Amino acid sequence: MKAMRHTLDQINTLPVGAFVAALSGIFEHSPWVPEAVAGERPFASIDALHRAMSKAVETAGEARQLALVNAHPELAGKAAVRGELTAESTREQSGAGLDQCTQEEFDRLQQLNRTYREKFGFPFILAVRGYDRHGIIANFEARVNNSRADELRASLDQIYRIARFRLDELIDEPAPRA
Repeated sequence: MKAMRHTLDQINTLPVGAFVAALSGIFEHSPWVPEAVAGERPFASIDALHRAMSKAVETAGEARQLALVNAHPELAGKAAVRGELTAESTREQSGAGLDQCTQEEFDRLQQLNRTYREKFGFPFILAVRGYDRHGIIANFEARVNNSRADELRASLDQIYRIARFRLDELIDEPAPRA
């Protein structure tokens, strides 16, 4: 089920609880992110809202950042197999063809998920829009060799990309005034 679309003006004028609820799916299972920026309204653009939310994550400290990263599901992982992904994650993973993996691709993803989580202590995160399953596996194979610090940075950057895609799906931005 797709989330109800809102205009930016509607988002800016919602009561705090409704604002947090409307944006609760932008950063996976982390309503603290929209909560942190609710008092900064009104936002002039989706860009401004995205920047504020990303800044809230950047300044939240590593423990909270790791909790956000760990709130994300593994790609083609156990939650996907059990049908336990959020609606947003289900759409994103299906859109990249992860629900159509061959058994060999699925097994490779499972092995990469295990190796990555054992090495870094959190799941591999990739904004999969624009990738097919072959590109996802290649990206996964390259990044598993990075340092933990580089991967935490890469994971946060990917989360910001995912958040922007989700904001664009949720909010209609007004046309510029002539």
